Amino acid sequence: MKPNANRPLSGTRILVGRARHQAGSLSSSLRSLGASVIEIPFIEIRRPQSYAPLDAALKSIKAYDWLILTSANGVEAMWERLRRLRIARSKLQHLQIAAIGPATKKAIVKHGLKVKMVPEEYVAESVVKGLRDKVNGKRVALIRAKVARDVIPEELRAAGALVDVIEAYETVVPEKSRARLRGLMKNASRRPHVVTFTSSSTARNFAELLGKVGANSLKNIQFASIGPVTSATLRELRMPVALEAREFTMGGLIRAIVLARYAERSE
Repeated sequence: MKPNANRPLSGTRILVGRARHQAGSLSSSLRSLGASVIEIPFIEIRRPQSYAPLDAALKSIKAYDWLILTSANGVEAMWERLRRLRIARSKLQHLQIAAIGPATKKAIVKHGLKVKMVPEEYVAESVVKGLRDKVNGKRVALIRAKVARDVIPEELRAAGALVDVIEAYETVVPEKSRARLRGLMKNASRRPHVVTFTSSSTARNFAELLGKVGANSLKNIQFASIGPVTSATLRELRMPVALEAREFTMGGLIRAIVLARYAERSE
């Protein structure tokens, strides 16, 4: 059956596992293309155990040359603390700011700050490539989740930067999703055709939530990854990657799903 050009995902059940407050835009875009979207969060965003390190960094923000933000969650957490501490936006105007991708840049610009650098590819390695020759002797504030890859701080320190890694939030497994996910996967008539993964954390948490449900529950399900880092994590977990976005964004992920469904239905 040839796909509908306007609704190429008609008849496709897609499981979206983003944090509840972030799932809306991805889900609505998929629904507009005809998909039947199931939302079960694989990840929950929580405040850190203490804001003391973030508050201390923000109070001494004048001492930094570069600010690196790796997610919209980090931007919003930082801005909440700036408001609480009554630190004016003008105190950040001297900073050179790097954003890991367009969504993070959009969140920064929304608050009236300029972004100096967005890497060619939206992964840590590309951030390092873009900054390596700019940070020797500079102080860098890296605001991110509690658990994250250490590529950026390690490589920038090797390039001569003084890097402070500052926890702004943490990601945890949402326990309420466990029974829902297992029940869905056991039901062949409701089981998704595609499961989307937007980070390594979503991949690990999916595996944790699913537990030992059994290989049959994953039969004929395609795993769609936002990029190579997430894909590597899925493979480590022995979950084969059927689709990977060429551009490591939500839009790129959606395009990869649409192209794959077109290819299948055109055969």
